[in-house]
Amino acid sequence: MTKLKKQLIAAAVLLAGFAAAFGSYLLLAPDDRTNTLDVRPAAEALPVRDSSHRLTRPEKSELTVVEFLDFECEACGAYFPAVEKLREEYGDRVTFVARYFPMPGHRNGELAARTAEAAARQGKFEEMYTKLFTAQKEWGESKDWKQDVFRSYAEHLGLDLDEFDADLADPEIAGRVQDDQRDGLALGVQGTPTFFVDGEKIANPASYEAFKALIDDRLPD
Repeated sequence: MTKLKKQLIAAAVLLAGFAAAFGSYLLLAPDDRTNTLDVRPAAEALPVRDSSHRLTRPEKSELTVVEFLDFECEACGAYFPAVEKLREEYGDRVTFVARYFPMPGHRNGELAARTAEAAARQGKFEEMYTKLFTAQKEWGESKDWKQDVFRSYAEHLGLDLDEFDADLADPEIAGRVQDDQRDGLALGVQGTPTFFVDGEKIANPASYEAFKALIDDRLPD
């Protein structure tokens, strides 16, 4: 392997590490964002609500980890395997929650969130959540509208497509996504992924091991 090739690989690894550690951040100023979305007062915002999507439901939850995410965000996609591994390891003790926060610079981020919410109406949120992340390279970072691609995912998951189409266009679905965004903005979320652990916003762990250590430190003995 040539020295140049080694340097390019090292640079790519470093860039991926920064993407995973720091996430994607809003390119608009807060005042610009509030022009299109009313910000909820901070006192009324909650990291997790009764309606929030819980990926694990332990019989006795000892900790809650909430992720504000954008399905099109590459950093969220980079964190997805680590979150899945943590879910597998701690799912009987920790409640993992996914909340929507589509970014303004992503062509299909908001549509992907509505797709997941439409799937949730048919009891398939987790399946669509997984599909959108595992297939992110097929549709993410595109300038094209990917509704047909998302509809094919719905078909693959066995959803009623007429119901899916109607739900995808339902203003209540869009409102549900916006409710998560309002909470996120009021809680100081400025990019994705943003994690809260028992209501406290944390700095994004730089690795699975760092995330695991953080959870271990906060779980009761």
